[in-house]
Parts: sequence; C-alpha cells; structure tokens
Amino acid sequence: MAFVRTATALWFAGSVLGLSSSASAQDSTVLFRNVRIFDGKTASLSAPSSVLVRNKTIEKISTGDIAATSQVIDAGGRVLMPGLIDAHWHAMLVRPTPMAAMAGDVGYNNLLAAAEATATLMRGFTTVRDMGGPTFGLKQAIDENLVAGPRIYPSGAIITITGGHGDFRQLSDLPRTIGGMLSRMERIGGSMVADSPDEVRVRAREQLMQGASQVKLTAGGGVASPFSPLDVSTFTEPELRAAVEAADNWGTYVATHAYTPVAIQRSVAAGVRCIEHGHLMDEASARLMAEKGIWLSTQPFLDLAGAAALGPAEQDKMRQVVTGTDRVYTLAKKYKIKTAFGTDVLLSKALADRQGAMLAALTRWYTPAEALTMATSTNAELLSLSGPRNPYPGRLGVVEEGALADLLLVDGNPLDNIRLVEDPAKNLVVIMKDGRIYKNLLAH
Repeated sequence: MAFVRTATALWFAGSVLGLSSSASAQDSTVLFRNVRIFDGKTASLSAPSSVLVRNKTIEKISTGDIAATSQVIDAGGRVLMPGLIDAHWHAMLVRPTPMAAMAGDVGYNNLLAAAEATATLMRGFTTVRDMGGPTFGLKQAIDENLVAGPRIYPSGAIITITGGHGDFRQLSDLPRTIGGMLSRMERIGGSMVADSPDEVRVRAREQLMQGASQVKLTAGGGVASPFSPLDVSTFTEPELRAAVEAADNWGTYVATHAYTPVAIQRSVAAGVRCIEHGHLMDEASARLMAEKGIWLSTQPFLDLAGAAALGPAEQDKMRQVVTGTDRVYTLAKKYKIKTAFGTDVLLSKALADRQGAMLAALTRWYTPAEALTMATSTNAELLSLSGPRNPYPGRLGVVEEGALADLLLVDGNPLDNIRLVEDPAKNLVVIMKDGRIYKNLLAH
C-alpha cells in the first residue's frame, strides 16, 4: 500500500504539473467585488458585497468597499456560493470498466482517476467523501498540488464479507483460507473481506492507519456485486460493532451501505452513524434513524443511466433501487432525518458528467435553496463527524468570514434556476479551492 501511494504521487507529478504550477503561482490575496452571496445556509442572496480571500480562507465580507489587492475579480453582480460537496463518491471507480478496475494496470487506473479528479473539480465539486476505493495516493497528490482535484475524505477499502457487496472475486477463488493469500481486489485496496469481529477490527484499523477519515462497511446486498442479492443482510451486529469500536477509538465513525430495514436497523444497533443509500427503508427504520440522530447519505437515482456496464441481474437490482428513490426522500422529509447529497457514480464518465444534473434532480422533493444547502453546508456538517481524523480542519460549505475559501462564481442565480449547475463549463465562471483559482473566465 505504501509503495502504491508513493508511486502514485510520482506518476501524477509528470502528468499535470503545468496546471498545478499555474494554480500555485497566483497571488495570496483575491478580492471578489460586486457579488451577491449564497452563503450555503440562507435561502436568499445577500446585498451586493465584496469578499476578500487571503491565502486559504475568507478573511472579510463587507457590503462596503474593501481596499484593492493585487488580484481583483469584478463579478458584475454574479452569485458567489460555496463549492459543492458530493457525500458519496468513488474517485477510483468512475471511469474504468469493471474488468479494468479489478484487473487493470494500477498505474493507468491512478492516472485515469487523476483525470477524473480534475474534471470533478471543474464541475464545481470542490470536496468529495470517497466511500470506497484505493484513493489515498490520489488524495496525497491533490493535497500536494500535483493534481488539480477536489478535497478527498477517504474511506479506503470497502470492508465486506464473503459473498457480500464489494466481494468481486471469482468463484474459482473459493474456498477462502483465513490468513491466506489476498485476492487481487484486496491487494490493490479496493475492498477487504472480513468474516469475523476480529477480522473486521483488523481491516478497519488498516484503513485508519492509512489515513481514512471514516470507515465504510457493507451491511447488506448491493447492485454492482455479482454474488450479492439486494435483500441479504451481511455483517452480524458484533461484526459491525467491532468496526464501530475501532473507529471510535480513532475519534471517527462508521458508515454502512444499507438498503433494507434489517441492514439499517442492525447498523444503528451497532453504533453506525451514517446509512448510505437506504432506498428500501420502511417507516420503522426511518423513525429509528430520526430518533437516534443517524445520518442518511442517499442519492436521487431516477433511472437506469449508467447501468449499461452491468449484467441483467445487476440491472434488475438497480430497478428495485430506483423504485425506492421517492420513498426514501419522502420518509427522510417526513421524519426530518439529517440527509446528505451524493451521487455514487460508478463505471461511467458520461454519468459523472451529469453530477450537477443529479443535484438539480433533488428539486423533485426540495426547493433549489434546500438542495443547494444540502450539497454545501449540510454535507459539510456530515464531514465534520470525522472529528480529529478530518484531513481539512476548518469550515467548509459556507461563505463566511474565517471559512475555507472553496468558492464558485455563478453566471446567474442558482436559487432561481438550479439547473445552472448542470452546465458548469458555461455557468461556473470562477472556481476556487483552498484559496487557489483553478478557473477564471473573467480574466483579461
């Protein structure tokens, strides 16, 4: 793992050094003049304002004049808002085919992920919570400015059981020998098989050792895994609790992939703090989550887009999930569950290009202001659950004095027309992350 992480950073250095150098060379202060601010929380825009960014943070916001700095952006009344956050992303699994992801060259797959990371940032998503995959090297390269990409909150390898969601081995790999050779998917850090509390504890600690900000387990069946029926419950409560104890000892939390009531309720009983998906939940599960303050990180799956790479059985499972989308959002609203926005894009660059469109799709259930708040300040609140394992201390998802300077300048008002985020190439005229400008269509 350490070799892959180091080598990955070196590979990235040669591929995008020009872009990184350009971003690094900019002045340390930037003044946005004449902006209307969506602060990530308020359902209306501010009066015309100026925003001063110094180094990595927002230093001052004023409706009066701020003394000019070496770099001034006259926004012409455009809307300044926080960078978007995707709470369920798989940076290493967006572009490869299923075969390439499991059996392809590791170096090529990392370079492919680097290209997608830059594209993700250029869509206005300045932060992602990565919910499974070997992203530690990619995160390091981005943090060291070798690659332009979003902040990554990594989970590391998905932890699963034999035959569970995330077990992509072949039947010829069976029987599994406890303590024997690792499979290919385990060697590259994609997912790890654990069939007892002790194994779960080891695998969770390994991810934390590598820098995971949260730990991800699959508590029930999933769509993409060939040997994992959607209705099955996988880990036992003691196994889930072993991961929770390991994460708690590191000051962070466990999130579980869970669609069904049994998987959700067992996760909650074990101390899991965030449920991923939940599309097949029932009233009792929703009520329990609300009572216990459990987060729901779910996705507006509305069709079979992106399912072409899957087999017939997996496509049928996807249909079941899509059928539950309206129910999960309806229950989340009814019980006031703390809800995060994510996309869970897999194996499809074309679907990743629609990341903003998936955010806009939330308006089936929420106002544009509510949807944008979910993808900014609410998602940032979820990220803060990682406590001392937070790789980016500071306030994200808001435009406030003292907050980290992840900012988008929008040509138009997304509170009136959220579909502006569907065309980021045209409508996002400035993209800033960590106080660095990565795109500026207003530059002379």
